[in-house]
Amino acid sequence: MDIKPFDKKIYLASPKMHGEELEYIHDAFDKNWITTAGENVNELENVAASYIGVNNAVALSSGTAALHLACKLAGLKINPGAKPSRALEGQKVFCTDMTFDATVNPIVYEGGEPVFIDTEYDTWNMDPEALKQAFSIYPDCKLVVIVNLYGTPAKLDEIRAIVKEHDAILIEDAAESLGAKYKGKQTGTFGDYNAISFNGNKIITGSSGGMLLANDDEDADKVRKWSTQSREAAPWYQHEELGYNYRMSNIIAGIARGQFLHLDEHIAMKKAIFERYKEGFKDIPLSMNPYIEGEMEPNYWLSCAIIDKDYMCKQVRSDKEALYVSRSGKSCPTEILETLSKYNAEGRPIWKPMHMQPIYANHAFVGAKGYMRAKSNAYIERDKAYDVGADIFDRGLCLPSDINMTEEEQSIIIEIIKGCFR
Repeated sequence: MDIKPFDKKIYLASPKMHGEELEYIHDAFDKNWITTAGENVNELENVAASYIGVNNAVALSSGTAALHLACKLAGLKINPGAKPSRALEGQKVFCTDMTFDATVNPIVYEGGEPVFIDTEYDTWNMDPEALKQAFSIYPDCKLVVIVNLYGTPAKLDEIRAIVKEHDAILIEDAAESLGAKYKGKQTGTFGDYNAISFNGNKIITGSSGGMLLANDDEDADKVRKWSTQSREAAPWYQHEELGYNYRMSNIIAGIARGQFLHLDEHIAMKKAIFERYKEGFKDIPLSMNPYIEGEMEPNYWLSCAIIDKDYMCKQVRSDKEALYVSRSGKSCPTEILETLSKYNAEGRPIWKPMHMQPIYANHAFVGAKGYMRAKSNAYIERDKAYDVGADIFDRGLCLPSDINMTEEEQSIIIEIIKGCFR
């Protein structure tokens, strides 16, 4: 098959606009609500809370801001006398290892020490067995932060039961999984505090923005106050505690408000992309990112794939570069991604696990088979421990998952990828 580069770039995941977004923006302009308050902000909070099934949704400037204030809320419950800017001072926090660093950085903002929990193959999320091991090593930990990677729910009931058994607080980072369900219940409802994102490449977007989701009214009120520089109810600008400039713009809220009308439609389109890849790859040694059927309904935000071990060509990665040796019948993520790029299509590597990142290389890392990497960088091994997240990172990749991509364009991408194994 003679394949030519695409005339226009096929993106990993770009926004899809529908028209209502612009109407809500125009409404904000007409009413001159060009600020961090207004009808769009209020309605977006109401729509999100109703759709997801929580009492409160607080519109913020980003998903990272939501995670930061969630960590602050958790820290002040764990450490009531903590410094205003260091609510997690001295606290170890268990968190998903294979994720974007926006999940982890807010822990450090508040003075906490991340302890990374390895991944499991069933969902590519935090391994409940590894979490149990972590509590056996650090029984005093009182906060766990989990992620639903690429729109697939983690084993949320198992994880929540372990967290509650140890009287700890759970934060659910649902930035990638808005609209996904676990046992019929929306993600973003399983933590004591939860966060979603409207970043430009998410399932729906505001161009930026995010939300903190919580059932407790008092917690939501605290976050609204903190996010507007902690201004007190006084005739002048009175401040009695540390605050942040984290409230969402009424313009951004207008975009996200219009997008929410099409969330289910976007999920259906993303699912169709996933299913076409799955069918297209059935004859090559490449399988899609997994989920547990009957328990989980992903939102299919990104379609990802992993190469069978026996069909990996040699691949070497440094911190910033990658090399591979091409072999007939075999391939690797670097070869596939470079080949897609030649045809003007965008893919990405899987999230590099946090314990492999230079910034967090000296933090503890706990695996399901009973091992950890301590600050000495030495491994304590039991039962031939294995690093699952590193393996998925080595063999996995994110495929073009743009809902603006046509079926014909996706068919060509499938042929390009299949060609890498010839």
